[in-house]
Amino acid sequence: MQGTTDPSVYKNFLMAGIFAQTVTFATASSGAGIADDMHKGLIDRFRSLPMARGAVLTGRTFADLVQTALTLFVLAAVALLVGWRVGSYGDTNAGRVLAAFGLLLLLGYAFTWIGALIGLSVRTPEAATSGGLIWLFPVTFVSNAFVDSGKMTPWLRHVAEWNPFSATVQACRVLFANPGQSPSSAWPMQHPVWASLIYSALIILVFRTLAVRKYRSATA
Repeated sequence: MQGTTDPSVYKNFLMAGIFAQTVTFATASSGAGIADDMHKGLIDRFRSLPMARGAVLTGRTFADLVQTALTLFVLAAVALLVGWRVGSYGDTNAGRVLAAFGLLLLLGYAFTWIGALIGLSVRTPEAATSGGLIWLFPVTFVSNAFVDSGKMTPWLRHVAEWNPFSATVQACRVLFANPGQSPSSAWPMQHPVWASLIYSALIILVFRTLAVRKYRSATA
């Protein structure tokens, strides 16, 4: 991608970032939904039932995952209509494309657990929506989603390359065979698929634990 002014190249470079941004922004709706359930007293009713403490939150996050998958499907169809293509910078196949979308959904699912924790920690759906979006802006913009991190200042490039969001974006570019960023010595950029899997798994582990713990004591 370096040195080109061809809009079709940037279009293919950009789409992985747009896909990733879309799935992570589901965090806000997840948090708002849980906060609304708290506000209406549904969470208190669920807690009185003989079920596992994490069952309600797991069901909610899986429901959000289904919605995210549908959104991603529509977005991919629109991307194809505007000229995005896989295999523009190398060979790919259906398995690799599906793997890329799987990584996107895994990242989105991981971030819904952050949204769940936010939703349990605030008192209104409006606060959950705001809280779910504010921190996402630096995560998505200080990344390789929209600009090659190789063009950034050294300290900002280091932050962007170790950003979990960047790992998934780069993994998708590799699997889609779309143009990627400049060569990097950062491990997540050299092994983006593994980095994406590890980051998402760690986020789920940490924030699911915190969300279930908060669920036990949260009050409307």
